[in-house]
Amino acid sequence: MTQHQSAQTMKPATAAKKLGVYLDAAPAEFREGVVSRAELNALQADPPEWLRELRRTGPHPRPVVAAKLGVSISGLARGGVTEALTTEQIEALKQEQPEWLQKERATQAEVRKEGARIKKQQAERAARQDS
Repeated sequence: MTQHQSAQTMKPATAAKKLGVYLDAAPAEFREGVVSRAELNALQADPPEWLRELRRTGPHPRPVVAAKLGVSISGLARGGVTEALTTEQIEALKQEQPEWLQKERATQAEVRKEGARIKKQQAERAARQDS
């Protein structure tokens, strides 16, 4: 008796998140179907032109926008950015350097610095316990 293993599938929104693209900008056939694990792997390994273009020019989902600007997703919201942005719009914001962006980048830098300090402190404690 052989067991039939069904393919693991996901909603298009989940697949878009894993691919780092804005779902509403993806082609209709991607948005309206389901994506199997094998299809997702194939898209990641050899992205079609539409996926390469979306990754290159956008519009990008908020996590990608936040990463490109060097701020948190919450920082985007505080800055009034609630929609997906294109690469061109992100570059324009980087050039303009609005006050909110400067403030959020400074906040993000402090958060990273504090995280590194805590990680170092924990490593030192662990080293003392091992000796």
